[in-house]
Amino acid sequence: MVDYNTDIVIVGGGNAALVSAITACERNKSVLVLEAAPEFDRGGNSKYVRDFRIAHKSGEFGIPEEYSAEEFMDELIRVTRGETNKTLARLVIECSPDVIYWAMRHGVRIMKSITGTLHLTRTNVFILGGGKALLNAYYHYLDRLSKNGRCRVLYGHKVVDIEIENREFKSLIVEHDGRKEKISADTLILASGGFESNINVLKEYWGDAANNFIIRGTHHNTGLPLLAMMRHNASTIGRGDDGHMVAVDARSPRFNGGIVTRVDSIIFGIVVNKFGNRFYDEGEDLWPKRYAVWGKLIARQPTQIAFSIFDSKVWSLFIPPFNPPIVADTIDELAGKLVDFGLENPNKLIETIIEFNRACPRNKKPDFSMLDGISTSGIKPPKSNWAMPIDAPPFYAYPLKPGLTFTYLSLRVDEHARVLDSSGNPFNNIFAAGEIMAGNILTNGYLGGLGLVIGTVFGWIAGNDGKLP
Repeated sequence: MVDYNTDIVIVGGGNAALVSAITACERNKSVLVLEAAPEFDRGGNSKYVRDFRIAHKSGEFGIPEEYSAEEFMDELIRVTRGETNKTLARLVIECSPDVIYWAMRHGVRIMKSITGTLHLTRTNVFILGGGKALLNAYYHYLDRLSKNGRCRVLYGHKVVDIEIENREFKSLIVEHDGRKEKISADTLILASGGFESNINVLKEYWGDAANNFIIRGTHHNTGLPLLAMMRHNASTIGRGDDGHMVAVDARSPRFNGGIVTRVDSIIFGIVVNKFGNRFYDEGEDLWPKRYAVWGKLIARQPTQIAFSIFDSKVWSLFIPPFNPPIVADTIDELAGKLVDFGLENPNKLIETIIEFNRACPRNKKPDFSMLDGISTSGIKPPKSNWAMPIDAPPFYAYPLKPGLTFTYLSLRVDEHARVLDSSGNPFNNIFAAGEIMAGNILTNGYLGGLGLVIGTVFGWIAGNDGKLP
């Protein structure tokens, strides 16, 4: 037994873990934070975030238009198709304005909202410097608190098992420098994310398709603490073959690509699979509400490859990913180039574009800021909004793969952030915050910036013995 003589042990090193740690330390609790990553790679998926989704009044946080809690809730219910714990969702939404004030008090700086494809300028508050700056601010604040010796961060400590007796946490089994250690504490807070970087576990749910997934976030989120709790009869919510998954550039790195891998060109043209066929309505809804469906759609296509096709009329209307598009002067030339990226039937792609162009109304200019009702006629699937012929050279394409951000299979918690067992009873001294429990609210679908707010609110509660500070 390694005796660290601590009140609370926190597993994880991202936003939710740090918020929990700061909250507990400010209550004069002794805290030990276990981060699986080395110090230079700390922070989990939080280092890739950029904004908070916040309910606010007109003028608050420098945003001229109101975004009410009621509208926030309506949008969440819409994107999740009602598959959300409304009690927990309301708790997060009602607390969301306080998230910004708390973050600023602890060193985070905000900036003027940026424009772009996701139309977040009215709903979200952006972090100056993004998630890395947020993490640095919180770690710096935690360092100051550690001067009294009551708060420590241990890097390179990977939790592989949890010892529990009669619904009570006893100790953690931790790997560090090739050896195993046992760490005990009075309270355990799990803030260690999902299992999205554990390809073997993903394959249990997705089969061989998981071999073609790109993991947008950290390679350290193996889900071992989540799996350990499941072995101890913890209740779960959400499906293992589901998660926040978006379309990313197929040329992206397997892990750690972050937000710059996301492809936002989908609504501006069409998407086809490896056979050159369209398979979903690219204009179904505004991009912030539907961008998260495309990863799963592509994941269920043959060999998990697709292509976003558009022309020069829309090239300047979205923020491009880090890789340049594939460009050609003719559709025929473009189709030929895409063969190198997995397109099997270039002639079918040409036919699909011709058919799409014929189905588009003429002399109507789409308005991408709203659902404009400019739709195709006589083809399936339709394009319900922003239907415009692809006819202005040069022509562009991005090869697409599913980009998994985090998994939705989560520990079930109550409003006190307590982890529940399969009978619905809380474990006596085990709490959860962040992506490891976000599936209670995001069982299906996603709203940009919400994950960071969930982690903050439940980080407060977990770090404050089950109550809001």
